[in-house]
Amino acid sequence: QVQLVESGGGLVQAGGSLRLSCAASGRTFSTYTMGWFRQAPGKEREFAAVISWSGGTTYYADSVKGRFTISRDNAKNTVYLQMNSLKHEDTAVYYCAAAAKLRTRAREYDYWGQGTQVTVAS
Repeated sequence: QVQLVESGGGLVQAGGSLRLSCAASGRTFSTYTMGWFRQAPGKEREFAAVISWSGGTTYYADSVKGRFTISRDNAKNTVYLQMNSLKHEDTAVYYCAAAAKLRTRAREYDYWGQGTQVTVAS
C-alpha cells in the first residue's frame, strides 16, 4: 500500500522552471517504479517520465525529453520532477503514480496522488 501526495505546482512564466515533489507514505516506496503523468483539460492523462525503483533506468516522453528530469530519493520516500524551459503546452495537472514494474501507460499504475496544478503563462 502506497499513499502519494504531490506538491510544488503553481504558476510559472514560459521559459521558467518548476520542481515537483511527490511524497510517499508507507514502507514499500523503494520497491516501486515511480512515474509522472499529466492531464490537461479535455485530454487523456499522458505519460511524462518514469524512474525504476533503483533509479538506474529512466524514460521520458518525447514532448518533455531534454527539459524534464525525474529523480528519486528512496531514503526520503520522495520522487521529483525538475521541469525546465517550460512551455504553455506543459500546462496540466501533474500526477505522481506508483507501479510494480517499469511502465509508461497510466492504466498500468496501481497508486495515484491527487495531482498538482502546473500553469505556464504564455
